[in-house]
Amino acid sequence: MRPVLLGIVLASALFALFHYAGPLFFLDTTRAFQANFVAGGVLGLALGLVTPALAGRPRAKAVRAAALMLVPLLLVMAAVTSHFAVFFPALDPALDKVFGSWMLWVAGFALVGALAVEKRTTRGETS
Repeated sequence: MRPVLLGIVLASALFALFHYAGPLFFLDTTRAFQANFVAGGVLGLALGLVTPALAGRPRAKAVRAAALMLVPLLLVMAAVTSHFAVFFPALDPALDKVFGSWMLWVAGFALVGALAVEKRTTRGETS
């Protein structure tokens, strides 16, 4: 249950971040766009690497903990993305695609980080 609650808290934090700082995130240059996606990858990877500790789960179950955390996050953010203009009236509604793809990017890297933790922990075990 703790990873699911963590996912809801994380979704709320990301929503608040974009609600208040969205105009600073969605800058109109190629360099800023690329920097946002690099930062998203780093953020996601770091999140995946610390997921077992945050979720209170053993490192051998890092991927499961990350999935339990990311599913509520992705579901909430999918709903937010589908009503992007309602939730973020200060932003251009066409940015919904960028927002949605950034969320998937972060979640994907979080799963990669969790997989790295789990694989490193279970190295040498036979299945």
